[in-house]
Amino acid sequence: MKQDSLTGDFPSWKHLLGPMGPRSVVCTLGKVRHATLTQIEAHLGPFLPSCLLYQQAQGLNSRDRIFSLSRTFWCFLWQMLQSNTACREVVRQVQALFKLEGGVTVDEATGAYCQARRRFPLSLLEKALSAAAQAAVQRAPRCLLLAGRALKILDGSSVRLADTAKNQKEFPQPKNQKPGCGFPVLRLVVLYCGTSGAVLARRIGSLCKSELKLFYGLAKELRKGDILIADRGFANFTLLAFLLSLELAMDFIGRVATGSRRVDFRRAQRLGKNDGLFLWKKTPGLGQWLPKKIRAVLPLGITVRLVRVCVPKKGFRPTAITLVTTLLDPKLYPASEIAAAYLRRWRLEMCFDDLKSTLGLENLKCLTPDMVQRELLAGLILYNLLRALMAEAAQTHAVELDQISFKGSLDGLRQFSNALCQTRHRHKRRQLWSCLLQTLANDLVAPRPGRLEPRAVKHISKYQKLTHPRHQQKDRPSRSDRRSIAQKRHAN
Repeated sequence: MKQDSLTGDFPSWKHLLGPMGPRSVVCTLGKVRHATLTQIEAHLGPFLPSCLLYQQAQGLNSRDRIFSLSRTFWCFLWQMLQSNTACREVVRQVQALFKLEGGVTVDEATGAYCQARRRFPLSLLEKALSAAAQAAVQRAPRCLLLAGRALKILDGSSVRLADTAKNQKEFPQPKNQKPGCGFPVLRLVVLYCGTSGAVLARRIGSLCKSELKLFYGLAKELRKGDILIADRGFANFTLLAFLLSLELAMDFIGRVATGSRRVDFRRAQRLGKNDGLFLWKKTPGLGQWLPKKIRAVLPLGITVRLVRVCVPKKGFRPTAITLVTTLLDPKLYPASEIAAAYLRRWRLEMCFDDLKSTLGLENLKCLTPDMVQRELLAGLILYNLLRALMAEAAQTHAVELDQISFKGSLDGLRQFSNALCQTRHRHKRRQLWSCLLQTLANDLVAPRPGRLEPRAVKHISKYQKLTHPRHQQKDRPSRSDRRSIAQKRHAN
């Protein structure tokens, strides 16, 4: 609708619409309806399906609100992009956007945004996570190991939650901590893509649920021909027999836990030096994480292949590790490629460091289990979008994807998005985006094979640890207090 027709039909609006030139109130509100101040949806949106955030004509999230379905989604991702900042900062961003574009006044309180996040469908976040993962996988280089089969890496970790009654009930704190002295802990099991590093699927539970039981919920995410790589906690008879019983031609590579089974290559069907076939028999009483019906049909024994490899360490003697796999053909799957594929798991363990330390998902802030799931999914979606951005930079400038810095990519996206939103010229935005990809491709991490990453912290707090609920805790005497007490005792 043109400005002349609006001012002709509504002369009382002339003093409002006149200074805006050819724009109208309708056009202005339409412009800011689904936007954020930094316009990250314009740059990360192409990695997601265009119909994903389509607003329904009726039902939930159908009303035209300030925090619409699309804006809530991108504001949520922007919040995670800023190291999971406070909701108040998100609301201030939307306030600034509407003020800049001459829109309606936005309430300063955070209630509307928090309610919009609570209304956001969990299923839609699941779809966005899958779509972002596929975008990263499509842009990543193809795996050349093990006949080009897809590598899926399984790993688990834990996340600390806000100490609320609802979180404690769903995800109770460790049992060795006194009530009121710990935080709820969420157990997380993630299925990674072995080439792109993207999160393909995840399952969560309390510390009472084992990682193997959570993996059972992830089994449906595996596809025909996949090779699953996991650490020694998953390398057992039950899991290998379960994968073989699915009849999807899936295989497994993992490390044999020290002391779990005696490995004597003299009793094996030899395939090469430190490489042979063994018969693993079913152990009674194990595999309680599987349903009883599935455990009953598992075979009494399976043939597995064990490979012993030496991992060099700078300044130390090489460490010998024993790998178990269901890839039995030594010609199609050489032992060197099996070892190289398992080393990919060591490399992708740093993905949890990217998630927890770099993106700030180590401590989730939401107060209810329902919102904790949404907060975690939003962080995983942003992680996958960053992985897709890194893969695009690697593909465009022909560099190794593993050498692109995740922290550098996060910082680059933050700063370039601020610059991209300040220009209105499409050609200039394309130049800035190309410059961002070039910057990411130049910010490479030096290859450090066999780098030792000890799980230790350097920072030590000067404060005493909480050993009782906070309202019962007493401060320990300071040095001056202890000195005065000693002087009084000496005087007496």
